[in-house]
Amino acid sequence: MKIAISGKGGVGKTTFTANFARWLVNRGITVLAVDADPDASLGTILGIPDEVLTNLKAIVDMKELIEERMGGSGAFYPLNPNVDDILNDYSVSLGQLRFFRMGNIKGGGTSCYCKENSFLQALVNSLILGEKDTVILDMGAGIEQLTRGTALGVDVLAIITEPSKVSVQTVHVIQQLANELGIPRVVVIGNKIRNLNDENFLGDRFSEEQLIGIIPYSDELLEMSINTGGFQLPEGSLGVQLNKIYEKIAEEGR
Repeated sequence: MKIAISGKGGVGKTTFTANFARWLVNRGITVLAVDADPDASLGTILGIPDEVLTNLKAIVDMKELIEERMGGSGAFYPLNPNVDDILNDYSVSLGQLRFFRMGNIKGGGTSCYCKENSFLQALVNSLILGEKDTVILDMGAGIEQLTRGTALGVDVLAIITEPSKVSVQTVHVIQQLANELGIPRVVVIGNKIRNLNDENFLGDRFSEEQLIGIIPYSDELLEMSINTGGFQLPEGSLGVQLNKIYEKIAEEGR
């Protein structure tokens, strides 16, 4: 099962990703959680120790490794470099959960990042098309790492949104990209819902098939993003709502 999770910054996407990974692990599923978000906070919320994260650079920023795999500093480089060992050598394990800090596609500007981006694309290919464990990709506000070929290997793209026009606009942009890439199933989850007006705001903009669940604004979830670590999930009515959403995503991904 390969799940990509996206959404505008600040909507609670990374906390959702971390809790979904915990939920799967609690059900005996081995999970590879991949931080492909430029903000790079998934490891912290998962409870990876600070001293480990300090020494765990994003793969896309490891210039010497990339130069080695891409054939040196010359102008020519392989389009499909060997990355089979990268996941094992540069991931961190917490029981049945593995964490991998990948990084994001490099943007334009004064420097050319063709090598870094080709290397990253090869990693994404390996993650989605070659990895046997369940993979969850925390992808930030964009899905630039996906190509038409790798996108077909993504079982579900889950987009997290809050009840705001800007956040919903981001969802529509991601939906359009996902449609162009051919991702088979795209779902939307509403987060930070405070009242019926918030719920109706999203309900008016997405169909029931698209909007598979809503998560109320919760101090408990905020606290979990601050006091990280462990595999305990929210309980009570919030836990029930989250469980239903996770079940739907897992069912879509099977």
